[in-house]
Amino acid sequence: MIEFVWPLAWVFLPLPLLTYFLFPRFKYEEPALRVPFLQSFSFRSRSNNKNMKPSIFRATLLGIAWISLVIAAARPQLAGEPISLPVTGRDIMLAVDVSGSMGTEDMELNGTRSTRLSVVKHVIGQFVDRRVGDRLGLILFGTRAYSQTPLTFDRKTVKALLKESPLGIAGGKTAIGDAIGLSVKRLKDRPAENRVLVILTDGVNNVGEVNPLQASRLAAKEGIKIYSVGFGSESMVIPGLLFQRTVNPSAELDSETLIKIAENTGGIFQRAKSASELSSIYEALDKLEPINQDPEIFRPTKELFHLPLAFALLVTAIISILHLRVSAISKKVIIYGQSRTNFSFSRSE
Repeated sequence: MIEFVWPLAWVFLPLPLLTYFLFPRFKYEEPALRVPFLQSFSFRSRSNNKNMKPSIFRATLLGIAWISLVIAAARPQLAGEPISLPVTGRDIMLAVDVSGSMGTEDMELNGTRSTRLSVVKHVIGQFVDRRVGDRLGLILFGTRAYSQTPLTFDRKTVKALLKESPLGIAGGKTAIGDAIGLSVKRLKDRPAENRVLVILTDGVNNVGEVNPLQASRLAAKEGIKIYSVGFGSESMVIPGLLFQRTVNPSAELDSETLIKIAENTGGIFQRAKSASELSSIYEALDKLEPINQDPEIFRPTKELFHLPLAFALLVTAIISILHLRVSAISKKVIIYGQSRTNFSFSRSE
């Protein structure tokens, strides 16, 4: 099915005819140059019918070229059958702590010692790959909270930007309340049944403009469910000169606040002490039942304006070639007529 995106271009179709009838042709009342021997020119002997045929043919070509240009200006498109794209996912905002403490090397990933942030990037990257049909957004927070990506179906971009996020890019401290507040701002315009925030941190809220509990109550008011994840090992061996000592690198983790944040919104708090536990938590989040949204309609289209435009250029080229050919023949005839006249003058003399 062919459709025209700019149908108002058809208004210009009768423009040549209007110009022809509204503006009278200019007529010479007397010749611009008087030639006493004009009757000796051989091209004057051709009949009127022969003179009319080339002009009618040329006018027809010009009309075809003009119609082709108008068709191209109307921008024809070949529209395919409409395709329904059902969307059955959720709107999930991922808030990830990238403060300085996330650089603690108390985790093990694939048999090697790794930082917390490296493990988070690996696990959440796999989570992003599995969330087919979801709109995902990414917020990074430390001293401040930043929106790294808006809600989008482009999971590859979300994963790539998370992977490229350096440690401490948002500051060295932890603003959990600001991260929740920014997430609420990004999610509040989406359907209420589909809004989810998954926030991961390894510390305590020690900076920011918004209190975490107040932010959670605001999220509950907007119908946003929050799943909070506390991450970090509880045991870490630090080598010394004489002996090793064991410390708790997650001593500052405020689990109580994270639990209240989840309870205020109807979500769940999960504690992950290793990479495997963190992976199991995000696998559990995969079991969120999708809620049907309004289907989106996609109709594939193919631009066709270049076809009539190319045809108009072809016809114009043909008209130009014919005009040049007629001009060349006329010059030869004039030269031949002049030579005959000069010959007759020389004979009369």
